[in-house]
Amino acid sequence: MSTFRIGDVTINGRVLTAPMTGVSDLPFRRAASRLGAAYVATEMVACDSFARGRPDVVRRAAIGDGLPLMVIQLVGREEQWLAKGAAMAEAAGADIIDINMGCPAKEVTGALSGSALMRDLDLAERLIAAAVNATTRPVTLKMRLGWCDASKNAPELAARAERIGVKAITVHGRTRMQFYKGVANWRAVADVKAATTLPVIVNGDIVDDVSARAALEQSGADAVMIGRGAYGRPWIAPAIERALETGAPMVEPDLEDRLAIALDHFYDTLRFYGDSLGIRIFRKHLGWYIEDAPVPRNAEARRAAKSALCRIFTPRDVEASLTAHWRGEPLKIAA
Repeated sequence: MSTFRIGDVTINGRVLTAPMTGVSDLPFRRAASRLGAAYVATEMVACDSFARGRPDVVRRAAIGDGLPLMVIQLVGREEQWLAKGAAMAEAAGADIIDINMGCPAKEVTGALSGSALMRDLDLAERLIAAAVNATTRPVTLKMRLGWCDASKNAPELAARAERIGVKAITVHGRTRMQFYKGVANWRAVADVKAATTLPVIVNGDIVDDVSARAALEQSGADAVMIGRGAYGRPWIAPAIERALETGAPMVEPDLEDRLAIALDHFYDTLRFYGDSLGIRIFRKHLGWYIEDAPVPRNAEARRAAKSALCRIFTPRDVEASLTAHWRGEPLKIAA
């Protein structure tokens, strides 16, 4: 198995799973880890709310059992809160602390956080330094190519981050203004690789072994990071990893194994959040599992099943109906 290091931490693989708000909560991270994922980051954690103890934000940084590696991602725009967040993340057991300067969401950039910080590299540098100086754990940085096509300054930010003490860089191959439109420019990530001696991780549009190989070749990066490709596929990182290692085509779980994975993930979500909140939170995952399943072959039938299943409110009915759908039987939905 290929490995690489981030500071004093050895990553047992070259396929990482991204921090994803509303997706990579503790039950998702445990599901992915059980399936062999070497690196699965938390949801994005707002430093000021984390430091103030807001329950929903603290929950995003939950450690939990069964995780081989704990990576907490922080976001913020004030030095004091980045420093406090980094110190709290280390105290919570983080192995690696990641700083988000790549999120394109309007509610994040509107607060001058995430990828908005690529418009002010001096402020970005101060924030990174505040986090690095507040912890003994390796700090990494996730960014985009830049704010827009006229300002692709990721290489400069990467070079500054290395001088401050950051230990690895992840680059999504789009600008902020692209959001998720078009295609990721993996070749542009090669400019970041040339600007730093740090490990570089390429991100964006990597969904299988073919795209992973192409992204590595075009970017020269040391590893890949899977984001949206992991929706409904918590097994995807280790599946790609095996394909990269062996040169064989990627193999995903069979139908029965997918059902077992989905149900394990579902019940872990209920244990973590409680039944009422857990069912509501799991609906997006449930939809993704159904969308990605190879049954039924008719996409319209999958969409209908997704719509019906996401209106169920009891755990027993969710399990019965999902199992029936998986096996081509009439949905078991109580009146």
